[in-house]
Amino acid sequence: MISDWIAVDWGTSNLRAWAMGPDGVLASGSSDDGMGKLTQAEFEPALLRLIAPWLGAGQTPVIACGMVGARQGWREAPYRQTPCAPVASGALMAVQTDDPRLRMMIAPGLSQSKPADVMRGEETQIAGALALLSNFDGVFCLPGTHSKWAHVSAGEVVSFQTFMTGEMFALLSQHSVLRHGMGGEGEDDAAFAEGLADAMARPEKISARLFTLRAEGLLHGLSPAAARARLSGLLIGLELAAAKPYWLGQRIALIGAAALSTRYADALQAQGAASETLDATACTLAGLAAARGLMQKAMP
Repeated sequence: MISDWIAVDWGTSNLRAWAMGPDGVLASGSSDDGMGKLTQAEFEPALLRLIAPWLGAGQTPVIACGMVGARQGWREAPYRQTPCAPVASGALMAVQTDDPRLRMMIAPGLSQSKPADVMRGEETQIAGALALLSNFDGVFCLPGTHSKWAHVSAGEVVSFQTFMTGEMFALLSQHSVLRHGMGGEGEDDAAFAEGLADAMARPEKISARLFTLRAEGLLHGLSPAAARARLSGLLIGLELAAAKPYWLGQRIALIGAAALSTRYADALQAQGAASETLDATACTLAGLAAARGLMQKAMP
């Protein structure tokens, strides 16, 4: 099976690739060869281990997004300054390869000067979302380790803001004093809703509310599952309170993993804000396809 081109999403922890044909995905593969584990000389071999069966005798375009274009990645793809289209003709960074079968290109991330902010990979998902949603004007929320809120109008990312909600959840639940009372299986929707409402009502009290989780576990038997769910609600509520200028009165589309996107959709609904959800992988592929289309148009 030989692909027309290859789509690549290369993050800090993982590498994902898809062999693309005229009608879409022909094959896919993944590995744990993320950017954070590789030296510069190891990127091409890691990619070839995954995609070699899809290469023909000629040169195959490979379009990649994500942390592969970071300063510590294969080759740095300089950020493009907002406001701008999420992907643009002529902006892809060419990477010299030892294997002549590869025509390697990396999509650059986006930057914002004030307040200072950057994204890598999310811009491609936003481009894909715009391809999937006709005439979208509003806000994209991309929940994750570092959640992004992006205001999009007339096909351009006007502004965006990053929240370290997912990383804060991991640090607090695994490495702080709260870890002693965290765990459990399943979802506790009531505890999540309680934490969400608490944070939205009094975001300035977040530090005190966090320690209350530990105290309630010791004094009142708060279950580990309830503590974990309430922590999630507190942190997502804190994010929504700060991001309110983005989502209030706007059309909102969520791009992310199903379970986390559902949490955000429920949290927004509790504030009277409706949202729609898009599959993250579908957006990534559509965004990389858009980048490839722009590259083809730019070719003489």
